[in-house]
Amino acid sequence: MSRESDFEKMREMLKDIDLCMLTTVDESNDLHSRPMSLNGDVDENGNLWFFTSSNSHKASEIERTPNVNVSFVDTRKQQYVSISGMAELVHDRRKIKELWKPVLKAWFPDGPEQADVALLKVELKKAEYWDGPSSTIAQAVSFVSAIVTGKQVELGENKKLNRLDRA
Repeated sequence: MSRESDFEKMREMLKDIDLCMLTTVDESNDLHSRPMSLNGDVDENGNLWFFTSSNSHKASEIERTPNVNVSFVDTRKQQYVSISGMAELVHDRRKIKELWKPVLKAWFPDGPEQADVALLKVELKKAEYWDGPSSTIAQAVSFVSAIVTGKQVELGENKKLNRLDRA
């Protein structure tokens, strides 16, 4: 597979994995993770878009240290994605309205015009994905084969991507 098709495969995987863990660096320089919903918002450049409150703890952490990691897991399909990137708060009302989904009213009752609504944009620097066999039988066969042959277990495709690979 080419780097471009590896990137597109990762984008497709992310469209199906809504929840992730966003890891930031807190004021004590410790890692701080919390669940976030991506809502399938991965643009053609690999940027991830999240809705957040500009008054949130994560917003202040990102303003201080923009390096973040975002990790995705779909155990049903045995798909895993880890993305390292630079985060920034975006207050562009046009972009907020473009990405707005009605379900977000649960967090922002006044809709996209709510004063503290912001977007958290994560620009991909590096990423890695694992796409394993999704059936339990295929996994079991792979484990048994590894034990019998003495070779390392094959658990599917693993790719490392770099932002510069798309340039």
